[in-house]
Amino acid sequence: MEFFLEEGKQVHGKSSTLILPALSIGNVGQLAVDLLVSTMSATRIGYLDDPFVLPCIGNNAYEPFPHGELALPLEVYESTSNAVTLVQQRSPVIKGKMVDFAKNLADFIATYGKMHVVLLSSLDFGRWQQIDTSSGSQIHYLSSTNDDGTDDKCEQMGWRRLQEYDPQQRRWKYLSTLTEAKATPEDDLPFDEELEEGDYLPSLPFASLFTFLKAKGVKVTCLFCYCSEGDNIADAFNLAEATGKLLGLSPGGEGIQWQVPFSWKSVYGPPPDLSIF
Repeated sequence: MEFFLEEGKQVHGKSSTLILPALSIGNVGQLAVDLLVSTMSATRIGYLDDPFVLPCIGNNAYEPFPHGELALPLEVYESTSNAVTLVQQRSPVIKGKMVDFAKNLADFIATYGKMHVVLLSSLDFGRWQQIDTSSGSQIHYLSSTNDDGTDDKCEQMGWRRLQEYDPQQRRWKYLSTLTEAKATPEDDLPFDEELEEGDYLPSLPFASLFTFLKAKGVKVTCLFCYCSEGDNIADAFNLAEATGKLLGLSPGGEGIQWQVPFSWKSVYGPPPDLSIF
């Protein structure tokens, strides 16, 4: 993985926290990162190039008028006022290459000295096995702080640890073996077998990223919300608000004044022509 700094931009060393999405159902993680970039007025400082991410280009996602900048598959943004770096991923990883991508990204993050990574992702509501709304929060988390995935700060915020997480489950253990230099994705590969109970979570992109970053000694906090395909903008707000709460991004305790990205105006196309009614 290579990082290309844009002309006239610079990397600020004060940013030790990185926020990025892990692609999943409804693209909620990506929407939440878009919302955070827009609200923080974060500046794009460069982009990443990785052979395992599909190429794509698009219009500027945050400005109403193009300035000659195209949106790219892996963009790097910085908010110096919040001491936060954000990576937006706009295209998926090549099928079967998620482990390779996770390894490359973990190596890059460790090299640049990021101490805390916040992964934003979504989970399939249809697979929610143990529904518990007693806490009043729809946010779930997974942390590298403790071996069982718990974190005191997240618990204090009323979030629940991902109940289905089991580090001793066969596929979680398999991912852990891949972090060892001698192991390769072909060694004792169980992923061609039929999915069993407990196999869903470690098969998702966040699982590979979480495992490889944890192996590098980087603190990782995954924030999740359960959702279905459809209009997931409300879920994106929920996930972004949880991120702001976790990182203390509400200056003066007044709460974050969210700035909706310009690109969201066309997420579901233009409104219908009223003359047809």
